[in-house]
Amino acid sequence: MSGSSSGLQGAAGMVRKKLGNFVGFANLPDQVHRRSVRRGFQFTAMVVGESGLGKSTLINTLFENKLFDLEQRSRNAAPPPGTERGRTVGIESLSSDIEENGVKLRLTVVDTPGYGDFINNDDSWKPIVDNIEARFDAYLEQENRVNRAKLIDNRIHACIYFIQPTGHSLKPLDIEFMRRLHTKVNLIPVIAKADTLTDDEVTAFKRRILNDIHHHQIQIFQPPVYENEDEETIAENEEILSKVPFAIVGSDTVVSTADGRHVRGRAYPWGTIEVDNEGHCDFVKLRQMLIHTHMEELREHTNDVLYEGYRSEKLIAMGVNQDSSVFKEINPAAKQAEERKLHEAKLSKMEAEMKMVFQQKVQEKESKLKISEEELYARHKEMKDALDKQRMELEDKKRRIESGRPPTPDKSGTVSSVD
Repeated sequence: MSGSSSGLQGAAGMVRKKLGNFVGFANLPDQVHRRSVRRGFQFTAMVVGESGLGKSTLINTLFENKLFDLEQRSRNAAPPPGTERGRTVGIESLSSDIEENGVKLRLTVVDTPGYGDFINNDDSWKPIVDNIEARFDAYLEQENRVNRAKLIDNRIHACIYFIQPTGHSLKPLDIEFMRRLHTKVNLIPVIAKADTLTDDEVTAFKRRILNDIHHHQIQIFQPPVYENEDEETIAENEEILSKVPFAIVGSDTVVSTADGRHVRGRAYPWGTIEVDNEGHCDFVKLRQMLIHTHMEELREHTNDVLYEGYRSEKLIAMGVNQDSSVFKEINPAAKQAEERKLHEAKLSKMEAEMKMVFQQKVQEKESKLKISEEELYARHKEMKDALDKQRMELEDKKRRIESGRPPTPDKSGTVSSVD
């Protein structure tokens, strides 16, 4: 290859060039990495489900951090004697700064105690929807400020929905909640306390849940697929998708196994359930998707799809016209062809307008020339008639003079001939 560059014509008409010498923009990912490490990351997860399904335990297990004080929450779980718990779903938010290998993460966990715990659970999802939309509104208000140097992103990036391990199918409350929220948040369904079901029961339960989700057209988070992905990444994503909904067991307690190992899990008389053992539950795959591999995709999907959809509807409701094509993912080749088509149409329109203006100018000029020609013809005729009259008079005078009859003056004093 020569020292400059070589070009290839792509299928979409795009010229692809590969530089022979090192210029430096290949370090852009490193620059983004350094900037991201300096600024740190923000991630907000919401856990929703009935009481007693292990929501707080799962969060503590996921991030290996005591975000929730389970003992204190168990003491506060029962209402004081003589009082009754209200029907309002409480929203609790806890934040923690976590650092791993120099990378800082501002983790916020939103819990929804009281959800689904009542005899009548009508509109129990409404406080949760209001909370998610209030966070969207807060972010939109920050974007509309004059100084937007520091935007605090407290939007919900992932909603882990806990399904009770009944082994049958989704309850009407589960379906209604997912239908209300699937366009506002990344839904990740999990089967809580999966150790209460056998392997066959878990497999059948997952199949029924997916059938219900598909039947009601509920959108759950799907890891994106990019072009030119390596086979290992593709296989990893397919394996993660095959586990949805995740059958999980949460525990931040270290127990001893029969072979002397110390693991996080739950000890039973018949054996030990290991949280980090993929043969026992799907906790590792859930953590892998939520943290290891797709945390940034969750953040991007929240910002580029869910928030933009809400923002567009909000601005349209306020009377602000929006271009619906702004938030669509567009193929660059198709976009280029569309722009070329629009440009050609614009040129054709300009050409037609120029032709029309030219024809109008020509017609105006021809009309003026015709009028001028008529005026000149009239003047020419008038002058010709006058000259003919004078010529006839002169010829008549000449004829009289030659015949010896002098001209006689008329009454006006001019000389005229007398017969």
